[in-house]
Amino acid sequence: MIRLAITEDDPLFQRQLCAYLTQYAKESGKQLDWQVFSDGAELLDEYRPVFDIILLDIQMPSVDGMTAARRIRETDPDTILLFITNMSQFAIEGYAVDALDYVLKPLSYYAFSQCLSRAIARLSRRQKRYLFLNHQQGGKKLDSTQLLYVEVHGHSLLYHTTDGDLEIGGSMKDVESLLEGLPFFRCNKCDLVNLAYVEGIQNGDALVGPYVVQVSRAKKKPFLEALNRYINEVHA
Repeated sequence: MIRLAITEDDPLFQRQLCAYLTQYAKESGKQLDWQVFSDGAELLDEYRPVFDIILLDIQMPSVDGMTAARRIRETDPDTILLFITNMSQFAIEGYAVDALDYVLKPLSYYAFSQCLSRAIARLSRRQKRYLFLNHQQGGKKLDSTQLLYVEVHGHSLLYHTTDGDLEIGGSMKDVESLLEGLPFFRCNKCDLVNLAYVEGIQNGDALVGPYVVQVSRAKKKPFLEALNRYINEVHA
């Protein structure tokens, strides 16, 4: 699932962008989910780094797109920024906030789809995704590459990471959906393992960093196949 934010004050362009995203998802087979904001201030209000791609109109009445981009970059260096503008001179300013591209108004589907394809290609090359985990002390943005494995722990989920453990409410099904397309494998009903941290097999179970994770009988063959595919891809 690719998560996008549309920040555009004109309702006509909002509807056009939503229609373009719907068309792109249908043609490409990509799973897209988006949220619409009518101004930069609305986007920044309690901003959390949960978006993969943010579409930003440059000219907005309260907080303009460039100001919003600078604020976002203070806490979120990884989200991909795409500017929507009717003035190409803003493209130069975009480099200061590491914007990937810009689309000129009036919007054509072809230009928009090409721009979006470049953004998605960059996402694919990164091969990492972030989870935003809410816990009693606040929230934490977790890089998926720092996640060793997730286990069901009572009515919560226990995230084993390179920086320690976090126990947070949630469902394994939701975590699997967020990590879809990344090298994670469900070893049994309760454990989702990052194949990048599997260091070996011991008595049929997976050695994941300092942990031994049970691989159920039904999962042993598909687990080994998935692990071999991952190793071959990494060393290709």
